[in-house]
Amino acid sequence: MNRWWSRLRTALRFALVEQARNRLALLIVLLFVPLWTTLAFEVVARTPLRFYVRSVDRRLVMDANVLTQITGALQALTLVIAFMMFIATARSAVFDRRLVQAGYPRSCLAAAKCATLVLVAVVVAVYATAWTHLLWHPAQPMVFAAGMFTGALTYGAFGIVLAAVLRSELAGMFLAIMTSSIDLLLQNPMINPNADSPVVRYLPAHGAVQASVAAGGLHTVPWDSLLLGAGWALGMAALGMTTFAVRTRTQRLPAAQAPPDQHTSRGATASVQAP
Repeated sequence: MNRWWSRLRTALRFALVEQARNRLALLIVLLFVPLWTTLAFEVVARTPLRFYVRSVDRRLVMDANVLTQITGALQALTLVIAFMMFIATARSAVFDRRLVQAGYPRSCLAAAKCATLVLVAVVVAVYATAWTHLLWHPAQPMVFAAGMFTGALTYGAFGIVLAAVLRSELAGMFLAIMTSSIDLLLQNPMINPNADSPVVRYLPAHGAVQASVAAGGLHTVPWDSLLLGAGWALGMAALGMTTFAVRTRTQRLPAAQAPPDQHTSRGATASVQAP
């Protein structure tokens, strides 16, 4: 057990180093999140809009610039986290397969990626919440941060899934942009007057949007929305870890296929199966 934990710490250190090397993503987090949230708050008209909070069955009246800022902050977070996890997972794919072939536990690698995703999502959610608090004060800052966190976690896991099925960084970024844009724009009543349609309940970021908006203007904790967001995050993370396990699977070669000059114990020769 001690050896497993030691390997997990090593895998986690490598995963964090891989994230730190993605300077473009770090720059986007530092600059794009505050820029987008500030512009949405200052430029968009302060027209009152009604937003249906499904978990508490209430219609909340909120200024359009605030609603746009919330959905914009979520979109920025989902894009950044999806991009970060996609790039890190795609670039480490060959190294991960070699580690698995050498006997490194896949459970350690998968747990390290999950832990890295959670840490990154926490940091960016707190950062977005703190910046939002400079412009206006959400009624429940902790719940607001929790809503941001679940949205970032869901799309971060989505980035891991994309890395398992795509090879092009451009294709991964495009799919992340299109998916999150469709998801969040449909839930903004300023853009979509029918944002309270029952269909939007099935969108991945619905729980995150509902929780964040409710936390901005209500003192009631939207537990259903938080649980929905957590469910999407856990489900997407499970799918991401499954695709990671499939991508790093190994296959043992039959003895007849082993090189004639190589002496190995029976059934001990392994090769990496192409994804």
